[in-house]
Amino acid sequence: MRVAYLIEPPFNYVDDAGAVTGCDVELARYVLGQLGFGDIEFVETEFAQLLPGLALGDWHMTTGLFSSPERQRVALFSRPIWALPDGLLVRAEDTQRLTGYRSLAASDDLKLAVIRDQVQHVTALDLGVAPGQIHLFETYTDAARAVFDGTVNAFASVARAHEGFLKSNDDARLAVVNVPLREREPAFGCFAFALSASDLRNQVDQVLNTFIGGAEHRLLMTEFGFADADVDRIL
Repeated sequence: MRVAYLIEPPFNYVDDAGAVTGCDVELARYVLGQLGFGDIEFVETEFAQLLPGLALGDWHMTTGLFSSPERQRVALFSRPIWALPDGLLVRAEDTQRLTGYRSLAASDDLKLAVIRDQVQHVTALDLGVAPGQIHLFETYTDAARAVFDGTVNAFASVARAHEGFLKSNDDARLAVVNVPLREREPAFGCFAFALSASDLRNQVDQVLNTFIGGAEHRLLMTEFGFADADVDRIL
């Protein structure tokens, strides 16, 4: 069983001992273990390769992705495993003027980083950020570095991913701004599967439906910084 993931703490990352972990990784381990898969290989890749890799058979499943209508045409998705709001990674001195997507749209001089094919790109365009203001990156690390070195003013992703990054890097020069809910409501993340893998998706859902929201699941999520209120969004 091969599961693709991105480096994006606290969802997926490599710890100091060199082990792949994170809330998505550990949830996948639990679910697949319950289904009898004893040999699970976690494969690091870039975001743009996650869904094509499913179609090509490079892996059987991915860790959490937003389940958008466009993606549902090329992959199957599990029931939600989290629902989280967007956030902007910015330099600390910019937290007052950069308050969301619309604050970036207000000035053509401001630049926004997004990961190629992530839903934040579409959200930014929908909320008025001009195409010329948006810089595309392949990895989280490259986009975050662009904020740090001033190539861009902000990087749009899931707020919890930014929080995980700052916890791992402990850099007071960067900060997270939560995107207002009036601009974007929390979106559902799900495991993804190839269109031909409905049996596997259904089996995973059966385990998730009995596990999510229970005491063991809440403890797992707490270990990676999630509160009960975060879990309650997907019940």
